[in-house]
Formats: sequence, structure tokens, C-alpha cells
Amino acid sequence: MPRKSLAIRKNDAGQRLDKFLTKTFPNLPQAVLYKCIRTKDVKVNGARCTPDQRLLEGDQLTLYWQEEFFQTEPQDFDFLKAPTNLSIVYEDEDLLLVDKMPGLIVHPDETYHFDSLIARVQHLLYDRGEYDPTQENAFAPALVNRIDRNTGGIVLAAKNAEALRILNQKVKDRELEKYYLCVVCGHLPKKEALLEDYLEKNEAQNRVYISRRPTADSRLIRTRYRVLEERRDYSLVEVELLTGRTHQIRAHFASIGHPLAGDGKYGTNALNKASGFPYQALYAYKIKFTFSTPAGPLEHLNHRTFSVDKVWFLPRFQAFPK
Repeated sequence: MPRKSLAIRKNDAGQRLDKFLTKTFPNLPQAVLYKCIRTKDVKVNGARCTPDQRLLEGDQLTLYWQEEFFQTEPQDFDFLKAPTNLSIVYEDEDLLLVDKMPGLIVHPDETYHFDSLIARVQHLLYDRGEYDPTQENAFAPALVNRIDRNTGGIVLAAKNAEALRILNQKVKDRELEKYYLCVVCGHLPKKEALLEDYLEKNEAQNRVYISRRPTADSRLIRTRYRVLEERRDYSLVEVELLTGRTHQIRAHFASIGHPLAGDGKYGTNALNKASGFPYQALYAYKIKFTFSTPAGPLEHLNHRTFSVDKVWFLPRFQAFPK
């Protein structure tokens, strides 16, 4: 039986054994994987192990299974086909804050043609020598948050596995505050408010629906807003996203009769034409790190705020008459 030894590196540590092996050896069927662990054909530091065992940096894995399950696809990295131009708001050894331009997808989708935000990040780090997929067992630099194709703004990218785990947990525990600027149609009756409703996603239609009462498939959404300025038939609004659901801001404001200017999915053609905006006037312009629990190597980010100055729709909005 072929044998392979594998050392656990820093970016591999902290994962469950079964999850790590699944990502590292995609040709290995799940049934075979668990059988190998059960029959001691997988050992950690020469000892018997369990599927849920957490791996530590420096652990040595010894694997005994058929050669075909060790095989991987030829080394051809799609991310190298993406450009590397990025607008970087902040960077350190653990993460990047990138100002994504409208029109760029964050992850590959059905229209993917080798260009996405994550591909650009990986290509840039590869060129710098900070990321080499041939030296990683399972980790690749990853995005912590995502925004729609035609929404611009700050996206966080983790350079290593530890930063990714910490940031994902901080997002889950709501220890990051995310703020958006948007232009909505009309003037809101309340200049500052907290909207709380329920959102249900329709995957087939790629859109969401808002209801005032919960349904079997809906999830609570909370959107806090503050009107900054009013001009003509539009309002410039700052939004704090308290829950991060698909299309939340766009659908939530549309549900109260004030869709975002330029929004072809949740707005109306007449209002969009009058505004002159080619797509939704929405920008993830500011993020605050508000850690209330330890953040390890990212602790230096606590209480810091990062924002972007150039938001494409602001000059157009400010050109409207008052």
C-alpha cells in the first residue's frame, strides 16, 4: 500500500483532521477517508486518530491508501490569468482591506472569465511571494465578506488561516461594524431609524422578498440608517448593516417605498432613468473593528476605522438641485 507523510504547517493548524484531508486530497471518497481513519491507515504523530481531532502545527501525518487517491490535478492556477490591479485601503502581514470597484465579482460565478476580486488578491500575493499554492496543503487567501457585483466598497481578505478564522468569528459575533452610503429615491419620513423585518431568499430568481412577519423560510434583518442630505427627489443615506443578508439594503429600502436610485432589480425603470445612475447607488464605504473578545495577532486593529473617500455617485448626487 502506498505511503505518504505530511507535515502540518501553520495555515493547516486548527482544522479537523477529516476536513483537512478532504480539502487536501479531493480524489479521496468520503467513505474511504473515514474507513482509513477507522482502520488506522491514517496516523497523527504515529498514533491512532479520530475524524474530529484538531491538527496542530508540526503534527506529522502518515497516510496509507491507493496511489490514485493521492493524485491531484495538474498545476494550472486560474488566478494567474486575473490582473493584479487593486485599490488597497489598508494592509498588514495578516490581511488586506480592498476597495472593490463596481462591476467586479468577488468570487467566480457562472459568468466567470478568470477575473474576480479573490483571483486578483491571490495573484498579487503570489507575485509578491506571499502565497504559493504548491507550498500549501489546503489553504488559499480568502475573502471574509462579500458585496454584490455592482456594489463597490471595502472587502476584507485574509492572508493566512489564523487571520481568516479570527475574522470569520468576529463577523459572526458582530464585532465589526459595516457602514454603507446609498442614494434612495424620495425623502424618508424619519431621518434616522432602525428597520427590522424578515427576508426570504428565492434562489431561482436570485432575489429576496421582505415581509413584516416571519415565515417558515425567512430570517430576521436589521438595518439602521441616518439621512445625511436631501436633494431634489433623492436622499443620501448612511446605513449600518446590523445583519448581513443577501441584497438586504436594496430590498429593505425598496420594501418601504424608497428603492435605491439605479437599482434595476428592486427599483423601477422610471425612477432609475430619472436618476441617471446606471446601477444601484450603494457603497460599502467604512468599517470599524470593535473587538470585545481577544483577537490574537489582529488585536492591533481594535478600535480602528477605515474608510474610502471616493464614492462614484457622490458627485452626481451633489449636482442635483436642492
